[in-house]
Amino acid sequence: MHQTYSLPDKIRMSIKIFLPILLSQILMNATSFLDTLMAGRASAGDLAGVAMATSIWIPFQTGLTGTLIAVTSIISNKLGGSASKENVRYFIIQALYVAFLMSLFSIFITFVFLNPLLDLLDLTERVQKIAHHFLLFLSTGFIPFFLYTVIRCFFDAHGKTKLSMYISFSILPINTVINYILIFGKFGFPKMGGVGTGIATSISYWIALIISIIFIYKSKTFKHYQLFSHLIKPNYKEWKELLQTGIPIGMSIFFEVSIFSVVTLLMSRFNIETIAAHQAALNFSSLLFMVPLSIAMSLTILTGYEYGAKRFSDAKQYAKIGISFAVLFAFLAAIILYLFRFNIAGLYSSNKELIYLTSNFLVFAIFFQVSDAIQAPIQGILRGYKDVKFALFMTLFGYWAVGLPIGYIFGTYTKLGAYGYWIGFISGLFTCALGLGFRLKYIQKKMALLPK
Repeated sequence: MHQTYSLPDKIRMSIKIFLPILLSQILMNATSFLDTLMAGRASAGDLAGVAMATSIWIPFQTGLTGTLIAVTSIISNKLGGSASKENVRYFIIQALYVAFLMSLFSIFITFVFLNPLLDLLDLTERVQKIAHHFLLFLSTGFIPFFLYTVIRCFFDAHGKTKLSMYISFSILPINTVINYILIFGKFGFPKMGGVGTGIATSISYWIALIISIIFIYKSKTFKHYQLFSHLIKPNYKEWKELLQTGIPIGMSIFFEVSIFSVVTLLMSRFNIETIAAHQAALNFSSLLFMVPLSIAMSLTILTGYEYGAKRFSDAKQYAKIGISFAVLFAFLAAIILYLFRFNIAGLYSSNKELIYLTSNFLVFAIFFQVSDAIQAPIQGILRGYKDVKFALFMTLFGYWAVGLPIGYIFGTYTKLGAYGYWIGFISGLFTCALGLGFRLKYIQKKMALLPK
């Protein structure tokens, strides 16, 4: 990262930071995409089981890792303010302690509450069994997953987003091969169906952690930190700094992501084909969301760096560039979804009914592309400014007080059925985009009055 002095320089810097993040996110999402795709090829039951398992795990995963995303914001601020390497190193070690405790907490929650939660759902015995074993096997990768998240944020805060991209490039083929072997029972291994994806994902997490540690020792930028050269005691004051910024981020992400998972669980009353079609459409929409999400992540780095250096006008310019890119992409994504919805649906299944249902869900996905393209980058900007509490309350209100009730009403009391829940998605996203937009304007006007 370095200071830029003109709009063209800022655009080039934005692209330099953004593209590796985008490729990394696409590759990471492609892992989930292939999990879903390959499970669907095994059977509709396997697809539904994996869908239910991920609907349970993803909200907690993203909520806890969202807390760790604060590492990017805090380190970017420190670097912009010319903090010493020792200061940065000390903070990262404390963040790793927090990540390790989060992983133990996640394992505990999985083993204690998984069965009672699954018993509450109206699932067939086969779907419940697949979801159960998927999550148990996945839990063996929680420790490396959370530790790697901190290291990835450490890389990204320095603008070295290519390192995360390289790791994702390495993981995707490994995960795909293991999926193929375990799902379909190749090379003498038992045929495990959707359960095999949980094992493959866990192995991928361990490999990602190992590669990231190698980069720490080999990269010119990071080896001088001597991150693991000697033991540092836990410091709860440093934990407090991370958690004060991270918990609101994590909870806002949790409220956003969990609404999609809760809707999937509420849709358990529909048949397997409807659940599978909903999950397939949501899976592809999530792939498109990687663009505004990556823009948001890059904006956290860029605005955080400029904010730490007290160059508020530069931070505002980066914000305008990022939002403009995101909105432009939203319109392109909407066109793609409409024109190729049947082709996209055909990727998930050869079943004609499933293709028809999935294509219908994709039509609804078109309408929340623009709202997503606004609210996600703004959240990234606000994180760079370390203004995170408003987004927490906005996501709680937008998704749970507006989106979920509207979705439930349309999904339960109208002929729209399952499609009604997607109207709820659209309503919640629009509400959040509107509220966050006003907040950003307020913060930027406030910063303009601060001394440089």
